[in-house]
Amino acid sequence: MTALEHEDSPVYLKLRATIAAAILRGQFRAGDQLPSVRALAAEHGANPLTVAKAYQSFQDDGYVEVRRGVGMFVLPGAVERLRLAERERFLTGHWPRVKDHIALLGLDVRELLDGSHEVA
Repeated sequence: MTALEHEDSPVYLKLRATIAAAILRGQFRAGDQLPSVRALAAEHGANPLTVAKAYQSFQDDGYVEVRRGVGMFVLPGAVERLRLAERERFLTGHWPRVKDHIALLGLDVRELLDGSHEVA
């Protein structure tokens, strides 16, 4: 699982987060072909229909295109648009919960960010 998704999320969202992280890390660039549905399903022990649903969400959002009989390819500009969308998702969805949890535990944000925190 990536930092982009929670443990209790549906499998297709976890797969989507894994693919998004790979695109954001540069493992797949504009013009690159994504693994086939069957290959990704086998790699992650997932149902091919679940992988297809994750891929469909990328197609719906305009990050990839399907070339019939060839495969799915990352579109130009997808990385930048995906990064903006994931930032927005993090700042509105994940960050408020993380921030609240940090406060609840009495952690010092500066220590967390510089790695100087100590586990009691």
